Formats: sequence, structure tokens, C-alpha cells
Amino acid sequence: MKVIITYASAGAGHLKAAEAIYDFIKKYRAEVDVKIIDILEETNVFFRFGYSRGYSFLVNYVFLFWWLIFRLTYLKPCRKVLRPIAALINYLNTKKFRNFLIRENPDFIISTHFFPSEISASLKADKKIKSQVISVITDFGAHPFWISGGTSLYVVASDVTKKQLVGEGVPENIIRDLGIPVHSKFLEDLDKIAIREKIGIKASAFTVLIVTGSFGIGPIEKIVNVLYEDARLLVACGRNKKLYKRLKLKNYPNCFVFGFVDNMQEMMGASDVIITKPGGLTIAELLAMELPPIFISAIPGQETENARVLERHGVGFSVRKLEVLKNIILDLKKNPEKLSRVKDKIKEIKKPLSVKEICDVVC
Repeated sequence: MKVIITYASAGAGHLKAAEAIYDFIKKYRAEVDVKIIDILEETNVFFRFGYSRGYSFLVNYVFLFWWLIFRLTYLKPCRKVLRPIAALINYLNTKKFRNFLIRENPDFIISTHFFPSEISASLKADKKIKSQVISVITDFGAHPFWISGGTSLYVVASDVTKKQLVGEGVPENIIRDLGIPVHSKFLEDLDKIAIREKIGIKASAFTVLIVTGSFGIGPIEKIVNVLYEDARLLVACGRNKKLYKRLKLKNYPNCFVFGFVDNMQEMMGASDVIITKPGGLTIAELLAMELPPIFISAIPGQETENARVLERHGVGFSVRKLEVLKNIILDLKKNPEKLSRVKDKIKEIKKPLSVKEICDVVC
């Protein structure tokens, strides 16, 4: 059996989801011939740069323009014009990727980004490949660009996502509510006390993890200034070296500052609450760890939708004002039973076996 897992390197979550599936197959399905590929690596350098860097620029610096694009592509009248234009541009820049899929003609193509999903599904619809095309939607909302004729199966994060697809005309029988795939390291039974001792935190300390992704954007420094006297803080600055240096120089007590980390599961395991952006993969990971979230700096569009869905289930708080954020932290610190109630809600909606169940469908 041959399986190709594909993604687009526009945002870290798509890669992490693809890697989770790939690593599981390599470990538990050794008989499967599996490859993982970034569609952007199969395009020309100009398109690749514009696609990946353009996304990063929009969501980090002109997010209102990004929100406008997102909303326009949701509206059906605009979609009828914009979708064909986008599809044509994508087609013209993916000859190498399309030829690769035609040549390989795998049994299954698993995609964690709508771009390779669209290209793969179009090849299937045109009968240029016989592959089963599985689209793994990595947010709790389903943008219409995920929907492509020729798709064999949609894997979604929640019942809300499923209803959105059905409302767009996708047959219910090709939608599976299996959740967003996370790496197995987020499913391990970690010893919170041991991890805290490793970091240098007292076992009984109320600990808050602050992380906003690999870019380290958002009001992290302001949040630290407001909270460092009231809780132990684990601050992951990502690749934001300037932020890391500033926080290290302040040398706040009870504040542990990190750069880019590759042990996020341990950081989550050591924490009582996480303050973060509501990215789809981040949410899936914190749900797997049963870590109550407070959402900040949501990217208009998919992240605001993610936060809305979680709040509908009684999981998480979305805040904009630092005063409100501090009050929530103090309330949770003083009332551990409230944290317990949130964790109970998380247990109701988390899908820790997503990767295995996706792979069971394939192999």
C-alpha cells in the first residue's frame, strides 16, 4: 500500500498534523510505503515565497486585510469569482506536484491543507489518479476552500465542523468527526511534579504557560508585566529573539523565559492554565493535555471561529483586556473547582485517538 501525506508550509499547524500522521504510520504500519511532502516545495520559488511569506505577513501585520479576504471568500457571490481565479493560479504553479501524484498514483493521499487537497481532488475528479483523497481539516471551522469535488473523505474536528460542511452541500456519509491529529507525545501520561522540579518550580505553584506560536507575537510582554506577581509563568517566546532578550533582562521572579522549544508537551504538562492563540493544532494539543485555555490575539477568521466553537462547549475564555485576563487568572487560582469543571468539559470533547482512527481508515 502506498500513502502520500501532503501539506502546505503556511502556518506550522498543517505541518504538525501531517507529521503526526506520518510518524504514526512509520511506527505502527511498517508495511505501508509512506511519503510526506510540502506542496510548496514542488512549486517555483516566487510562488512559494509569496504563498508562505504572504500568509505570515498578512496574519502578523495586516490582519484586518486578512479578515476581509477571509470573509469575502466565505460569501457565495464572491466565492464564485474568487475560487476559480485562485484555482487557476494554483493549477498553473503546481505542475511538478501534479506530475508527482500522477506518477506515484498512491492508494491514499492525506492532505492537511486545503491547497494540496484541491489539487489532489481535481486530479481524482479528472480520473488522472485513482487515489482516495482524504482532507484533514485542521481548524474547528471549515472554510469553503476546503471543499473540492473528487474528495473521498473529510476528517473534521467537531460536530460543528461537520454541520458546516453539510450546510455547504457535502454529503454527510463522506464526513468523519475524528478530530485534529496530534503527535503521540501529547498523549503520554506525564508526571507534573517531576516536570516542575526539572524546570525549578515548586510542586504546589499555580503555573501559567504563555505561548503564541513560533513567531512569539501578541502582547506577551504586557501579559507578563501584569501576571508575574500572581502566578508562576512559563513564557515561550518562539523565534522572537528581541522579546526573549527583553524578558530575560527584566529577570522577574517566578517567570521562566524560553526561546523556541521542542518540548511543548512538557511545558503544557507542567501548567495549570495556558494563555495562547486559538490555532487549531494548539487547541487539539491542549485538549489532549486537558489544559484549560485562555485565548488572546486570535487571527480574524479561522482562529476566532476556533475560539467560538470551544466557548460553545464551555471550554476556554477569549479576552482582549489585560485587566479581564488577570481577573480570570486570579479567579481560577483561588477556585480550583472551576478549573476542574473546565477539565471535565475538555474530557467530553477531546479526541485523543484522532491519528490512530485516521490511519485505521487508510491502513
